[in-house]
Amino acid sequence: MDEIKSLQEKIKQFSQERDWTKFHSAKNLSMALSVEASELMEIFQWLTEKESNNLSKVQKEKVNEELADIFIYLLRISDITNIDLLEATQRKLHVNREKYPVEKCFGKSNKYNEL
Repeated sequence: MDEIKSLQEKIKQFSQERDWTKFHSAKNLSMALSVEASELMEIFQWLTEKESNNLSKVQKEKVNEELADIFIYLLRISDITNIDLLEATQRKLHVNREKYPVEKCFGKSNKYNEL
């Protein structure tokens, strides 16, 4: 069993042990994921660019925790919707290569339709 599947199984078991599976619809999990992403943003909210790239030990630990929460919800959603995250990511990278060819977007932050 690969690492992603193994983690998904551990998360599923954790949820089942607590009788939380009944709350884990794709809708509810997507909202929980958004909340965790917002909690990550909150850590950086009032930092300067320089500060955001030089986090204190405490700030880095908070980021670590929020990223883990985000990853847990992402894995749970992908498990419930039966989406292979690695395959989906590979496909999306291919799509993005087409949308953002190096010769058009190098050094630019424009959206693909503005290149």
